[in-house]
Amino acid sequence: MAEQEQSIVELQARWDKIRVANVYDTLDKMGYPNQCLDLGIKPLFPHRHLAGRVITVRGSAYPVPRGEEGSDWVGNYFEELRKSLYPGCVVVVETGGEQHAGKFGEMTSWALKQGGARGIVLDSYIRDWLGLEVIPDFTPCARGTSPIESSQRWRLNAVNVTVGMPGTVTSRVRVSPGDWIIGEADGVIVVPQAIAMEALVRAEDMERREQGMREDVAKGMSFDAAYEKWGRA
Repeated sequence: MAEQEQSIVELQARWDKIRVANVYDTLDKMGYPNQCLDLGIKPLFPHRHLAGRVITVRGSAYPVPRGEEGSDWVGNYFEELRKSLYPGCVVVVETGGEQHAGKFGEMTSWALKQGGARGIVLDSYIRDWLGLEVIPDFTPCARGTSPIESSQRWRLNAVNVTVGMPGTVTSRVRVSPGDWIIGEADGVIVVPQAIAMEALVRAEDMERREQGMREDVAKGMSFDAAYEKWGRA
């Protein structure tokens, strides 16, 4: 497990250097153009970058308040989630359509951070903007924040299952445990596990060429000359 964790951490550090637009362009060239999540899902703090290997969570609204007769709530999925964490992971949450409550928040995010998570991605809202802002090396991506408490309105009901997140150029993006997720102010991209290594190598080359062009143009080289040299614009 230690060797596996070290490998994931090393890969996470490499992905963390890739701009999300270059991830999209790489996947697009590889025949995977539909991997961008809904553009309403972005880092709460725009200057942060997120990269990590996916742990999935699925949730739903409570049909009946927890603990009341008729409730079908069983188990403690948050504890199951915590046991699944490892260094370099990102928690991806399909919330099941409940769009008002803030799922997760400052303290639960600290728990994820302490388990090794680099961030969390939700297709709904999260709580505690000010508290989340000061968690180091942790990037929450969501539609925004909400003050509404989720404990009586929403629940976790599965960990590490394939989920569907709302997409931009497709209605849903499939996300499975072990995929990679990259996010920044431009948006959030899912990289399927089966092509992740090839995509990383290609994206690193694209990043290298783009940076070379960026530096040469900044030094005064003409756009045309820099493009001829690097082939990236």
